[in-house]
Amino acid sequence: SQLTATKAGRHMVREKGTYLILRELHRWEREPEVLAACEKLIQVLIGDEPGLGMENLLEVKVPEEVEQQLQRLDREEEERWRREQEERREAQGSTPSPEEPAR
Repeated sequence: SQLTATKAGRHMVREKGTYLILRELHRWEREPEVLAACEKLIQVLIGDEPGLGMENLLEVKVPEEVEQQLQRLDREEEERWRREQEERREAQGSTPSPEEPAR
């Protein structure tokens, strides 16, 4: 995501055909964290270029209430991911045995 923070970085990533690679990776990848990262990068690549004054997204001033909302959404997404992982483990019957430490 740091590479796509600047307009030049986003342009370079698009020119290298990254979207096509990510599209294929997304079809085969099973790890939810990797899928989420792919989806976020794809959204950056297919989205419209930010307007004037937003060429470097690391320098954009984000209002405090928006920052708090984004942090809350990130926490909710992470919690949803954890629940899905736990449900997947339970469905596969791979709960750790007493001798096996939890991961």
